[in-house]
Amino acid sequence: MISAIDLARELGLPAPTAEQAVVIEAPLEPGLVVAGAGSGKTETMAARVVYLIATGQVRPEQVLGLTFTRKAAAALAQRIRQRLALLTTLRPRTGSGRSPADLPAGDPDVSTYHAFGGRLIADFGPLAGIEPAARVLTPTGAWQLARRVVGRWDGDLLTDLGPDQVTERLLAISSALADHLTDVDLLSDELATVLDRLRSAPPGPRQRAALHSGLAGPVKRLQDRQWILPLVAAYVRAKRDRGVVDFADQMQIAATLVREHPRIGEAMRERYRVVLLDEYQDTGHAQRVILRSLFGDRDGAGRAGGHGQARWGHPVTAVGDPVQSIYSWRGASASNLPRFVTDFPLASGRPSSIRSLLTSFRNPGAVLALANEVSRPVRQGGRAVEVGELRPTPAADPGRVRYGLFGTAEQENAWLAEAIAGYWRDALDEGGAGATPPTTAVLVRRRSDMADTADALRAAGLPVEVVGLGGLLDEPEVADLVATLRVLVDPTAGPAAMRLLTGARWQLGAADLEALAARARELAGPARPADGHGAGGPADPTAAVRSAVAAALPVEDIDTWSLVDAAGDLGPAQAYSAAGHRRLVRFAAHLARLRARLNQPLPDLIADLERACHLDVESLVAGTGRAHLDAFAAVVAEVAATGAGPADLLEYLDAAAEREDGLTPGEVPQPSGRVQVLTVHAAKGLEWEIVAVPHLTEGVFPITRGSTWLGDPAQLPPQLRGDRDDLPQLAWPADGTQKDLADALAAHAAEFGELRLTEERRLLYVALTRAERTLLFSGHHWGTGLAKPAGPSPFLEECAALARPFAEPDEWAPPPATDEGQQLLPRTAVWPIDPLGPRRPHVQVGADRVLQALADLAAAEPEPVEDRPGTADEVDPGDPFGWAADVTTLLAERSDRGREVHEVELPGTITVTSLVELADDPAELARRLTRPVPTESSGRLSRGTDFHAWLEHRFRGEALLELSDLPGAGDAWVGADPEIEDLKRRFLASPWADRVPIDVEVPFASRIAGLGVRGRVDAIFADADGGITVVDWKTGHSPLREDAAAVQLACYRLAIAQLHGLPLARVRAAFHYVRSGVTQSPANLLDADGIEALIARNTLDPVPPR
Repeated sequence: MISAIDLARELGLPAPTAEQAVVIEAPLEPGLVVAGAGSGKTETMAARVVYLIATGQVRPEQVLGLTFTRKAAAALAQRIRQRLALLTTLRPRTGSGRSPADLPAGDPDVSTYHAFGGRLIADFGPLAGIEPAARVLTPTGAWQLARRVVGRWDGDLLTDLGPDQVTERLLAISSALADHLTDVDLLSDELATVLDRLRSAPPGPRQRAALHSGLAGPVKRLQDRQWILPLVAAYVRAKRDRGVVDFADQMQIAATLVREHPRIGEAMRERYRVVLLDEYQDTGHAQRVILRSLFGDRDGAGRAGGHGQARWGHPVTAVGDPVQSIYSWRGASASNLPRFVTDFPLASGRPSSIRSLLTSFRNPGAVLALANEVSRPVRQGGRAVEVGELRPTPAADPGRVRYGLFGTAEQENAWLAEAIAGYWRDALDEGGAGATPPTTAVLVRRRSDMADTADALRAAGLPVEVVGLGGLLDEPEVADLVATLRVLVDPTAGPAAMRLLTGARWQLGAADLEALAARARELAGPARPADGHGAGGPADPTAAVRSAVAAALPVEDIDTWSLVDAAGDLGPAQAYSAAGHRRLVRFAAHLARLRARLNQPLPDLIADLERACHLDVESLVAGTGRAHLDAFAAVVAEVAATGAGPADLLEYLDAAAEREDGLTPGEVPQPSGRVQVLTVHAAKGLEWEIVAVPHLTEGVFPITRGSTWLGDPAQLPPQLRGDRDDLPQLAWPADGTQKDLADALAAHAAEFGELRLTEERRLLYVALTRAERTLLFSGHHWGTGLAKPAGPSPFLEECAALARPFAEPDEWAPPPATDEGQQLLPRTAVWPIDPLGPRRPHVQVGADRVLQALADLAAAEPEPVEDRPGTADEVDPGDPFGWAADVTTLLAERSDRGREVHEVELPGTITVTSLVELADDPAELARRLTRPVPTESSGRLSRGTDFHAWLEHRFRGEALLELSDLPGAGDAWVGADPEIEDLKRRFLASPWADRVPIDVEVPFASRIAGLGVRGRVDAIFADADGGITVVDWKTGHSPLREDAAAVQLACYRLAIAQLHGLPLARVRAAFHYVRSGVTQSPANLLDADGIEALIARNTLDPVPPR
């Protein structure tokens, strides 16, 4: 049989090390691979899969690989596919008795742990009466549902917590219960027992209060938790009633399935002969139960697997590093890794073997010297798998280490920025023309430190990318879009109005803002006398009520004054500057036009606002393209699918800002050559040539503050947790007083504090081992806003002591002589912020040239003023809304349409409708992209919308919205039009009426032929042969160009295949024409290559790479 080294040579790949070869060639049996940082675990896993396939020990589709992120899964799958593609081109024999060219076709199954759990539910859920098509709630959706449960609760709730606080704790408790596979009743019993012991203990000596001060806090928090438990049960019922699950439920349901139905394990072991588990140290208890039940020792049952099939010895390889277990705060259990060898024993019943990868291909010797010593207590302590020291490759660079301790955080950030700037200058000078700066990252422990760090880097002239500081809702174009929608829905939304008024378009200054605010206060302004007359003003019928309330409350509590209302009623023009008044008049007219469009469907409304506010153009000019706007459009489409309106969308976004860090931004390719600033947690799995780890300061890194299960509702009592054997247990003193119990609780909390400190040490190890060449670390005495100096943390002192033998500190500031506080220098800034910033002089030069060219053109061929659209500072008194100018422009466009050739860039993301239009009429698509115009509403379109809503209601069994709620429902034709009822009758007579879909109204956003494509599939049905059929309901007649219409089905088919992880051949697609009862399934639908060719035929530039 061919060796791993020979196979690598045949494939033209670097030869594996001796320890990698041992892992690659390991026999088909369970095994644990302890892979240190930078030891090439992904390459080793891919090589093992290829080796097993090449030697005939397994077929490609019999391999299952699981990891945590879609990105990691895609990287591993791609690497395996590339190696297999090379393998099929080889001529030499591999030792398996056949040529690699004869190797079986197929791909290994590589996905995330959560996706695998979802597939278990989809495939086997009916065994336990679980609906496989249950919708998974986003964190924001879960918050909204839980908040609704709290708001409608009519039972006793004696806590003094507010509704949002109760909701927060409800979700935390629910998630913890799901993670550890326990339930509300068990937790309630445990809390009752603990509370009884704390309350029933006798007082201590000299204790005056009824409850000892050391017990008062825990008792209050535990009692609050017990009072909230009935709402947790109500939340579980609400999810079940709506047919939805949240993120934690997926693993809980999958674990329950595999534990209660052993045949699922038999099916999985038959399907997957080899299993690879990546990052196993980050798995939680539910994931451990699922994997052990499927492929390992099921609750110690050993060989009793049924049908004579041994459960021990299934070839499962777990790869992990106990020193990089840093996610306990989200449910990971560090004890899963050492327990693997008994959870997945050999066929003989003995613990499985442990192999190691300890050669670091990433880190230089100096960095490894620090990392090995920092990690020693973790590697050799407790129940962890003992891990040897990482060693560099023989050719590794010795590396550079610089460090220091500074007086203030500002001084530390300045030193850091200058050091990095120096390395960049040296690299560019030495590299000559075409040189690029070294990859660089600054890794911080807290997000709150990102902004100041980034400011210092920019001040040193360095380009900066801050990773993860804000979400999608913080992106400027999306924030402007949301602010516009907010002031349209709620004119009293002051912060949103301020954002718009001081932003790039309206640029209102401080004096005009003060005048506008004064006008708003005047309009809201003091209550009139009870007789209903103001100072000579007309009678106010509500004046008596207002006067009575004003006698008891300040006027601000009666009326919320509105900048938006004031903009619509400015008062005397003399109160404003001339430019400010003009801008406010146009601002009010702009909002009036947009407010008239609020009755559109949400996706159309948001697209309309985007165009009206010129945000599409601004995003292109800013260089981000449409990535964030398209990501926001996808969010809006998902929310709109629930029947939500503008106010509901804003409520959802407010919740998402808290629950999902403002939602995930669009993927914007970042130019190379930037210093990245990110948290240490976000840096795991990444590497840079230069890495800086600042703020190793007391209380910052390590973070020493933390709570235990006695105070944190997200933590269960240890005896209810799946990893209870590895956690400190509360030692109850026998016949103890309240003072004894308080001391016991303090000691218990201290034990958990040691666990947190151990995880902080692992986090430091992760930070240090990101450096490929240069490592900087530092700390400070005075942090921003501190009343007393903090000083260096134990981590900084430890690393400095380790580094001193080969590097002296750049600076080591002595402790401050006094604790009286640091002298803070005043900071100044210009407000409102100039949107152009330092680019203004250059942009102004270009703008002046354009204006001059326009003036020259006007002088050569005068144009009536009334035919020209006004600028942001001009308003025609006779046409304040600009309608006449718009009509003139549109008529001119229509007259030129026949002879005009439009050349427009195809957006990075388009709708399926646009792709169909590209196939049918590229010129019309180009014209529409050049000047988008909202589609005119018609009875035919409204009928189609009504019919789709009825179908969704029928299939889902729950009305998301009534027909009377639909846009256009008040049109005159609705009541008299019999066609909807006719469409219903015709559909009920069709074969589709008797079939139950897997899902309906499925939104998607995927990449097809290199383009981002988004759309919505009407229905998906399961077929008898295991495939699925995608159906699009058509209420009109068959199209004249069926080939163009079939592009729609081709896109749906590709997107759903990607979404469900199915081969394209198993996904069918059809149009069903309801009116005629005909179902058309076009033959030879385009695949991704076909759509790429279609785009190439109808565009000037090549299609973007996939």
